[in-house]
Amino acid sequence: MTAPASDALIRLDGVTKTFGSTTALKNASLQVSRGEIVVLLGLSGSGKSTLLRHLDGLELPTSGDIEVLGAKVPTLKGKALRRLRSRVGFIFQQFELVPSLTVLENVLTGSLSEVGGPRLGLWGYSKAAKLRALGHLDRVGLLDRAYQRSDTLSGGQQQRVAIARALMQKPDILLADEPVASLDPESSDQVMALIREIAADEGLTVVCSLHQVDLAISWADRIVGLRHGEIVLDTPTTDLTKAEVMEIYGRVATTTAEITAVQAELVEIAADVTELDGARVS
Repeated sequence: MTAPASDALIRLDGVTKTFGSTTALKNASLQVSRGEIVVLLGLSGSGKSTLLRHLDGLELPTSGDIEVLGAKVPTLKGKALRRLRSRVGFIFQQFELVPSLTVLENVLTGSLSEVGGPRLGLWGYSKAAKLRALGHLDRVGLLDRAYQRSDTLSGGQQQRVAIARALMQKPDILLADEPVASLDPESSDQVMALIREIAADEGLTVVCSLHQVDLAISWADRIVGLRHGEIVLDTPTTDLTKAEVMEIYGRVATTTAEITAVQAELVEIAADVTELDGARVS
């Protein structure tokens, strides 16, 4: 699926990334439209996280071009790179909260680009920033936990705090790297539904890597499949078939341990897809 030139906020053209003798991305080309929700699917090591990290300059390509929000990412440095990152929110698998800080303080760190002087706890932020942070906590259902230490929350609650923190940046793009991998199924559904709701309300463009096939198909507008660093599938979820999903994960295993791991992962994926197909029929 190719976004119209005037509508694409993200463009990758022939991006390759190598780490020594390992090729993490191979000639990857991709465009993402304004307001689109795209999920990256693939086995561990397929290049999903590496692709995401290229979108805000956490990684630089070995070759190829990357353009995000009209800026050529590999050329950005200093203030220009910070300016781009202030418009790109990032949600991580392990939440990346400061355990000893309150929920409100963690959310406020999303507005650090607006803070001119030293931060002295809550006193280092403006009244307007604090009110905005409280509003985001209300949005994610955690207003009553604002002054609670973040490390006392459940995993699902901590990820909601991370979402509120990302929203403090007033982002145009939201990136999420396996945001529900460490959560139980119920919390995973709630967090992903929340991200989609906020994206729709705020007009955000979302690129998210996932492992759960059922979540990806039910949640995304479009699936991009990666295998060995190459994009092997790019299709709207409305057209995605079980066979295409399984093809994303097709690969040759070379060791007994790898064969066992791949078989286990494919069994889990097949079960997810079967369950989703059954839900659609019913």
